[in-house]
Amino acid sequence: MATLFIDGAWVNAVAGETREVRCPADQSLVAVVDEAGEADTIAAIGAARRAFDAGDWRATPFTERAALLLRVAAALEENSAAIARAESLDTGKRLVESEYDVTDVAKCFRYFAGLAGNGGRVVDTGTTSAVSRIVQEPVGVCGLITPWNYPLLQASWKVAPALAAGNTFVLKPSELTPSTSIILMRILDECGLPAGVGNLVLGAGATAGAPLAEHRDVDLVSFTGGLATGRRVMAAAAATVKKVALELGGKNPNIVFADADREAALDNALTAVFLHSGQVCSAGARLVIEESIHDEFVDELVRRADRIVLGGPFDVQAETGTLISRGHRDKVAAYVAAGIAEGAVLRCGGGAPDDAQLESGWFFRPTILDRCDTSMGCVQDESFGPVLTVETFRDEDEAIAIANDTIYGLAGAVWTSDASRAQRVAGRLRHGTIWINDYHPYLPQAEWGGFKQSGVGRELGPTGLGEYVELKHVYQNVNPAPSGWFAFDEAGGE
Repeated sequence: MATLFIDGAWVNAVAGETREVRCPADQSLVAVVDEAGEADTIAAIGAARRAFDAGDWRATPFTERAALLLRVAAALEENSAAIARAESLDTGKRLVESEYDVTDVAKCFRYFAGLAGNGGRVVDTGTTSAVSRIVQEPVGVCGLITPWNYPLLQASWKVAPALAAGNTFVLKPSELTPSTSIILMRILDECGLPAGVGNLVLGAGATAGAPLAEHRDVDLVSFTGGLATGRRVMAAAAATVKKVALELGGKNPNIVFADADREAALDNALTAVFLHSGQVCSAGARLVIEESIHDEFVDELVRRADRIVLGGPFDVQAETGTLISRGHRDKVAAYVAAGIAEGAVLRCGGGAPDDAQLESGWFFRPTILDRCDTSMGCVQDESFGPVLTVETFRDEDEAIAIANDTIYGLAGAVWTSDASRAQRVAGRLRHGTIWINDYHPYLPQAEWGGFKQSGVGRELGPTGLGEYVELKHVYQNVNPAPSGWFAFDEAGGE
């Protein structure tokens, strides 16, 4: 079955190549999909260009675009069980997590349906002889590149606002996790998306993805993924000076003061870093804890982390799942070894589990590295795995200095019973999302993105929609007359 969607039709890759998708929990075959190359992506870009320049989508009334997004949301909910299963097979995450994701995806489409058509303003010209308006127009053809950890969720954060604003797009999901993007495109097609408005290519970033950043017919590229690849995307986009939106991960501090609710802070410290085996861009991978409670708090954290149950996506006893691939597990193992070599103290985990039932998957035990500081690579570098580093502080200023000592700035949290302190710390942290006495919740209506090298631009919220529009100033003189700037008579003389 063809799995590329170009110009309203399901087609095979031009070169005839395919890729096997296997579940990282047990290596079982999930699907065989087309492997797109540069030619396929260029064909998809051409379809999106024609649909934008000569099609009706950009001029479709806001109400009709919103209605389509609402139909998509309803279809996602109607098919949520099958979609969640497909997401878990691709990623290895627990089924319950995928079920939450599908619910959030439907909410995202509904939110942007509500925003479609909002925007623009009238500018005061200071005179009654002119009318001045700022109008929003779609940016054009959008290249949307999404990661493997939250395939459908990240696609929705890009596709929904792109369509709400009247754009056309080419979606390129991770080659490791394409199944739910295929389902999403089938739903969009069934819900009435015009041919060419939405296109899907599957394949490796270097071949199928690169043209989305390089091609002159792409007006915006939105990328979510690693910092190194994000830098390459940004550099490639510079040649055509296209709009760029990047979400590049983080090394996120979770600050715990001595007066925090101890049980809540302990429980959430585990969730912050070990949810989805740490494969979360906003994972609280740095525990920054007040020195006076370090020993007691970390001892209990280690005891609980050691008891976390690993398992496949459909194991009802499992509390977290597998890493995405053998290569990624090797990288996480090397990261832990390097941290120990730097002087970090391994308190638990550090490698694959001994359980024979998990041998066929890419599992890695929840790991805690204690006695760390910001000079260490394990504190500065993102492992994107189930690895927590522990740092201590003595006072509020030191806590903030430690938390901000990173090239990243995506998210962070502060735990304290002192409301004034909580607000002070939140105000001084250089991160795009700050949680107070909580970790991980997000809202479609609240902007998401990072400071510093965590990225450029924002997703979600009104600003997330704003990434997909251009602003145009329209000035109309309603009483035109000669300006009289240059003096001349009717005969042409001075």
